[in-house]
Amino acid sequence: MTTAKVAITIPAEVLKLAKEQVKAGRAKSLSALVSDAVDEKVRRNELLDILDAMDAQFGKPGKAAQRWAKRVLRR
Repeated sequence: MTTAKVAITIPAEVLKLAKEQVKAGRAKSLSALVSDAVDEKVRRNELLDILDAMDAQFGKPGKAAQRWAKRVLRR
């Protein structure tokens, strides 16, 4: 994968927490942590777009379907 260098501005407390994650070994580097977070956010937004399109096409799930999904996801 090709990479590109960028400059970002984030709250100091968020940066502190991110550095703690790297220090604890939960991320390879600060760049890797930020890259993973951005990737996760983009993919989540793509999923939300798909779900919105499904709602538009088929309608939102009813109460029974929501109960069923919650029950299945608890397993």
